[in-house]
Order: sequence, then structure tokens, then C-alpha cells
Amino acid sequence: MGSLLIKNVLLDGKTTDILIEDHRFKSLSAPAGTAADEVIDAAGMAIFPPFYNTHTHAAMSLLRGYADDMPLMKWLQDYIWPYENKMTRSDIMEGSRLAVREMIKSGTVFFSDMYFDIEETISVVQEYGMRAAVGVTFVGSHSKSQQTEKLDMLHHWVDPSGGLITLTVAPHAIYTVGPDLLVKCAATARELGLKLHIHLSETRSEVDDCVREHGMTPVRYLDFLGFLGPDVIAAHVVHVDEEEASILARRGVTISHCPCSNLKLASGIFPYRMLHEAGCRITLGTDGDSSNNNLDMREEMKFAALVAKMDSGDPEVMPAGEALDMATRCGAEAFGIDAGVIAEGKLADALLVRLDDERMQPCHSLVSNWVYAAGSSCIDTVICNGKVLMRNREL
Repeated sequence: MGSLLIKNVLLDGKTTDILIEDHRFKSLSAPAGTAADEVIDAAGMAIFPPFYNTHTHAAMSLLRGYADDMPLMKWLQDYIWPYENKMTRSDIMEGSRLAVREMIKSGTVFFSDMYFDIEETISVVQEYGMRAAVGVTFVGSHSKSQQTEKLDMLHHWVDPSGGLITLTVAPHAIYTVGPDLLVKCAATARELGLKLHIHLSETRSEVDDCVREHGMTPVRYLDFLGFLGPDVIAAHVVHVDEEEASILARRGVTISHCPCSNLKLASGIFPYRMLHEAGCRITLGTDGDSSNNNLDMREEMKFAALVAKMDSGDPEVMPAGEALDMATRCGAEAFGIDAGVIAEGKLADALLVRLDDERMQPCHSLVSNWVYAAGSSCIDTVICNGKVLMRNREL
């Protein structure tokens, strides 16, 4: 891997030169005259950590705008699932390509996916040089042979990307996967050292149905099954009480908060203050293009902060720096990626953001501008693992 020198970039209020070697930040204050294989003059730009999207469905970009403005289960059962049954492997590849391009152009270098025919998504991720944790999705309606095929894939898969792509074990949700298969998924993930990715407590009806069927709420049910642990990525987690928050924190579960999707589907208001005070690790995800309807993690930061303030009645809840941390460092750490911050020795994932954009002026607070004011069009350059994925907004 060659070296990359970023000259004249703003970092922590000071203009500096940053040297990247062997995929990592070698120096954040490279001396004058430092040579590199590639040089970017970043005058007039600031460097930020990029985004790590901890919950999405990439290929669902093909369903953007297809079925809007309706409740979750009606949306799923009457529109989304029938549409998905008609999608081909070629469709999934093109949907994944559209999503990957959208994510890179809005500053995301990693996403945790949950979908089907994952070979197509993996191929696209490798083509564009992103990071991804691609979910092998399990639902109870699949045949035994399909489930066995998925389990075999998990046991025999080899990463073609040299460390940028991994698999997760992704049982869809408690209402689509029975207890035996949930336990099997958890055991397989732990045998192979993989993450578990699941939708959890997204809607009130999910909670009510779980209580009616199992005599307990979804978080308590998964805890009863021995499913919860520090390897679990739980998406949404909207309808929980204080005891459940304590369970999630104690088990070390990572929560993927998806504020835009929750608002659009009227799933409910994420109880940020309660979960944060309980000690839960909270990250951000977009959900899919069909329920958001974009994959812009910068928007997700702003919505997360605004909803938390409104729900708590406290404007000091989730300040801008905290929202940025959730979208960057926390997501990277949740997936064991040694990145998410601009620091010497860390993997070189970064964004170069134009400061002459109207939304970044005036600059009383760079972080506040980035979280509350900017748009993805402010992003000039995207770097992942020391490689430039986008420059001058061209992929």
C-alpha cells in the first residue's frame, strides 16, 4: 500500500499535514518536505472521521419511494415482502451498487447489512473498496435446506477483501424467527466469533405480540434464550423499559438507533436518555432506503440529536459532539474496527469537508456546523483504509 499526504488540512483548530502509510495515520503533523506517493492539497478543508452505518438493507435502495406513509407491518406484509419475492440476484447487485455509491458520497465507509443473496452485495462492496459487515439473514419461513446452506456458508466463507468485509449472523426478528433458530444462530455466531444482527422492539405491536405469545417482552425473551451478549447488534430498540435498558447494558448489547426510519414509520420515539443513563452503547444506522428514504448518516446525526432533545424536554441532551461520536467512533468500535477517530496509529478512514460551503459558514463551532447545518455536498473527499474512494465529489 502506498503513502498518502494530506496537506494544509484543518484538524483540532490548527492547519497541519497528515501522513498515511500502510493503511494507518502515520503522523498528524508531518514535517515540511515529507514525501508520499499521493498528495492531496486540502487547503480550505477540515478532516473528520467518516460514518459507520450499523443497520441498513442496501439492496432495498430499489424500493425507495415504492410504498410510503403507512405502518410498519402493513408496509412489510402488503408491499415490501411481495416486491422482494420478485427480486433477482441481478436486482440485488444493482440495488447494492446504488446504495454503496450513495453511502460513499454521503461520507459512509462502513455499513452493517441485512439482506439476501449476499454474494452480490459483497461483490459490490469489494468493487468500491468500502468496509462492510454483511448479514447472512435467517427467517423461519426458509426451508431446512436453505438454513443449512446458510450455516455452511458461515462456516466456510473466506473474506476476499483482505480484512474490509466480514459476515454477521442475522436472524431477522423475533416475529419471523422461532426460538430454536434464534438459539442456533447465537450458538453459530459464538462458535465462529461473528456478530449477531437483529431487529428488536421496533414497534409497540411487536412488544404486545411477544408478551401474548411468550409471556415477556422482546428484550426479556431474548435474554431468557441466552441470545443477548456483547456480540449483538440490536436495531431500533424503541419500546423498552428501565429494567430492559439495564439488561441491555449489562449484556453489553450494541444498539443501532435509526431515528429517521422510526419517525417515518411512526414506530415510536427512541428513549435515548434512559438508555444512555443505563450505560448502553448506542450507535447510529439509517435502516434501508425504502423506510428512510436515504442513507445519509449526517442527517441521522441531526435527527438523533433533535429527537432526543424534544423527547427529554432538555436542549442539553445529546450535544453535537455526542451525536458525532455515535455516528463515527461508537459504530467502528462496535464492529472491532480500529478507526472512527483521527489519531496516529488508527486505521486511516476520513472525510475532507469543504469549509467554504455556505452551510459551514460562519464557523463559530466546526462540530455544530457539521452535525446541525451541513449537507453531504460539503464532503469533498472520502478515504477508507488509506485509499481515496471519492475526490472532488467524484467516485
